[in-house]
This record gives sequence, structure tokens and C-alpha cells, in this order.
Amino acid sequence: MEKAKVYFTRDISSEGLVRIYEALNIDLKGRVGVKISTGELGGHNYLKPELIKDLVQKLNGTIIECNTAYRGKRFNTADHYKVIEEHGFTKIAPVDIMDEEGEIEIPVNYDGHLKGINIVGSHIKNYDSCLMLSHFKGHAMGGFGGALKNMSIGMASTNGKAWIHSVGITKDPDDMWHYTSDQDGFLESMAEADKAIVEYFGKTNLVYINVLNNLSIDCDCDSNPHDPEMKDIGIYASIDPVAIDKCSYDTIINSEDIGKESLINRMNEKHAIHTVEEAERLGLGTTNYEIIDLDLR
Repeated sequence: MEKAKVYFTRDISSEGLVRIYEALNIDLKGRVGVKISTGELGGHNYLKPELIKDLVQKLNGTIIECNTAYRGKRFNTADHYKVIEEHGFTKIAPVDIMDEEGEIEIPVNYDGHLKGINIVGSHIKNYDSCLMLSHFKGHAMGGFGGALKNMSIGMASTNGKAWIHSVGITKDPDDMWHYTSDQDGFLESMAEADKAIVEYFGKTNLVYINVLNNLSIDCDCDSNPHDPEMKDIGIYASIDPVAIDKCSYDTIINSEDIGKESLINRMNEKHAIHTVEEAERLGLGTTNYEIIDLDLR
């Protein structure tokens, strides 16, 4: 397979985000959703509004999210909107919690753990294209969170998140915790959900950006995340979700930063790379990539 292009800049700024998006030479058409994590109340590592504002507005985009499957401050819509407002996102763009009016099932065209079903917020129907704008960092369950997690768990409704986490056993978010022992099955379920989203929008209507800053071992869903031990790295962008996550992972593994050990241990402990491997096997992209460094141009 031809190498996927992954663009890179060390410039973690609003200007850097716009520049790297423009380097892709992709025009996201129609009604554009910008999928981010709005961050749990008390957390502080999420992508800040002042960082993403210029790009979101350039796309005339709507920030999109779904409610969580754990009973935190983003479990129900009313509380979630309060967190979104407190974190400043409503000041820069429209915000849509996609499962506030329910959910729909979209097909997973694969006979796997999810039994052919991915459950997403019903408002997905309001968007023609999507930017997966992801904060790459560690994660207590997935090992790391990047484009593939943002597109799978992130686009799933509360019940859909339970469906993925439980490896297709339950849609009940309170019951799912009884079915989280199959780690590889969970990672494979995320890849299946990714397949459903890619096929729903079409590959040409999706763009992926990973921001490698505030590199905590914990996710933005953590209200008290561990302090980052690595220095900020930069921004990657691609039209290939497999390549961008593999590149982000490789960057951590190959880094000369002495603070990388905790994050690598977290990723290895949870076999995080397996989601990437499975997504490649399902035809969503390739781990064979080349980096195009915009700072050298």
C-alpha cells in the first residue's frame, strides 16, 4: 500500500492548527462537525478554546460531543452543557451534544464484537463531514486516546459507549463495568466502531488532527489527571486515521524525552497499539506512513 502522508508542525498554536489543516489541501464540505473532547470538570489538559477557535471558525464548524458512559459531570446533557460553557467552548462556536435527543444505530459492515451495530448520537445526521480534532494522550482503559478513540468512543452515545466498552454485551452504562475484562476485545470493538463512522461519512469527508501537548497518562475525561511528564511535541494531521495514530504512538516510543516512561508503560499495559492494528486490518488505513515536516519547508 502507498505510504500515507502525515503532516507535522512543532507550532502548537491557533496559527499552527490552521496551517497544518491547509497543508492537507482538503475542503470539508457542507455542515462540518468538529469532534473534540470538551474535558471533564476539574481537568485541565483538554484542547483549549483559544487554541482551536481559528480553525473551527475557518470551517464554519460546530463543535460536537456526546454524553459520557460514566456518571461524572458530563453524563447528562444539562450538566454537560454547563461544563462546556465553563470551559469556554460556547464562546467560540455552536456546540452540539449529539445524543441530547437520542441515538441511532449505524451499521458496522463486519461480523465482529459489535454484532453489526454502532450506536451514535442522533444528531450525526446533521453533518456532512467531520474533523476529528484529538488531544493525543494516555488513557486508563484504552492506553492512549487519539483519532481512533475520538471517532469511536467519542462519537458514540452513552449507550453506544457501553456497547463498545462491554465488547457488544450490554448497552447499559451502569452494567458495562461487569464486562471490561476483555481488553483486546474492547480495542477491537473501538476499531469496528471506527469502521462504521468512516463508512457513514465516507473517507473523503473526514480529516484527522492529533495535538501532542499536555501529554498526561490520563484522559481528558479524568477530573484529576496526572501531571504531564513529557514536553509538548507538536501537531500531526492526516486523512488516514490509522497512520496518524501510529505516527503519534511512534513519536512517543522513539522520543528522547526522559519523561516518556510512564506514558509508554500505560500504552503497553493496555496493549493500546492493538486498536491501530485492528483498524488497519479492517481497511481503515495503513501503518505505512511518511512524515512531512512543515517547519522544514
